[in-house]
Amino acid sequence: MIVSASYKTDIPAFYGRWFLNRLDAGFCMMINPYSGKSLRVDLTRPAVDGFVFWTKNLGPFLGALDGVAERGFPFVVQHSVTGLPGALERSVPDWRVTVAHLAGVRDRWGPRAAVWRYDPIILTDATPASWHRATFAALAQALRGVTDEVTASFLQPYRKTARNLAAAGIGWRDPGAEEKRALLADLAEIAALEGMSLTLCAQPELADAPGVSAARCVDAERLSDVAGRPLAAREKGNRPGCLCAESRDIGDYDSCPHGCVYCYAVADRAAAQRRFARHDPAGEFLVPRPVTGRPS
Repeated sequence: MIVSASYKTDIPAFYGRWFLNRLDAGFCMMINPYSGKSLRVDLTRPAVDGFVFWTKNLGPFLGALDGVAERGFPFVVQHSVTGLPGALERSVPDWRVTVAHLAGVRDRWGPRAAVWRYDPIILTDATPASWHRATFAALAQALRGVTDEVTASFLQPYRKTARNLAAAGIGWRDPGAEEKRALLADLAEIAALEGMSLTLCAQPELADAPGVSAARCVDAERLSDVAGRPLAAREKGNRPGCLCAESRDIGDYDSCPHGCVYCYAVADRAAAQRRFARHDPAGEFLVPRPVTGRPS
C-alpha cells in the first residue's frame, strides 16, 4: 500500500511530529469524509510500500524525512512552488527558500524523490498569462537539475473556491480550453529547456497540448526508482482523468491553516485554524473528533 500524506492537508508543514509518532505506533486513525466512520490505517513497514508527501513548506519536515528513511520507507515529495502573490498564498515561504529545500531532497535522495507542482494556475489581474510564463521560467531555471518533472493544473472552479476568492475580493477568470492549451504548451517548452517534463493533473481535456502528458501524482514507478526495487500498485484514480496508483490518504479536510485563498480542501480558514489548534501530536487522529453538539 502507498500512503498519501496528504492532498487533504499539509502534514509536512504542520503535522510532522504527529506523523512520526504514528510511525512509531504503527498505525493512525482517520475519518472517512463521506461516511464519517473511523478507520484504522496500518503504518508498519510490511504494510506500507512508501509515502507520497504533499506540501507547500517542507522546512519543518526536513529532519523528519531522515526519520522516515531510517525506518526503511521510500518516499516522494510533491512540492508546490508557484511564486503567487501573498493575496493568494498567505503563509507559504518565499520560493527561493523552497527551492533550497528541494535541492536538499535531491542531494540526499536523488532527483526522482522530488516533483515540482506548479499548481494551481490561476488567472487574475495580478497574475495574467504573461505573469505565469515569466514566473514559471524563473522557477524552472532555479529548479534545473533538482527534479525531472513539473506537474501543473488550472484552478478548478469549485463552489467553495469561488466563494473564498470572492470573499477575499480577488477577481479571476477561467480561460477557455484553447487559451489554456496555448499556455500549457509554452510552459512545457520552458520546462523541457530546463530538463523537465510537464505533466497535467487530472485535466484530460487539456492533455493534448504540445509537450504535455497526463500526470501520475501517486506514481508507483517513481517510488520504485527511489526505493531501488519494484513496487506493484494498480491504477486507481480518485476522479476522472486521474492516473494515480492506488493509495490511502491519511489527511483530513479543513485542517490546513496555510490560508491559500484558492484551496479546495478548506471551506473556511477560521474553522481550519480552530481544528489545527485542537491538534494533539500524541493523538491517534490528525484532528480530534468534535464533541457532539459543538462546531468543528
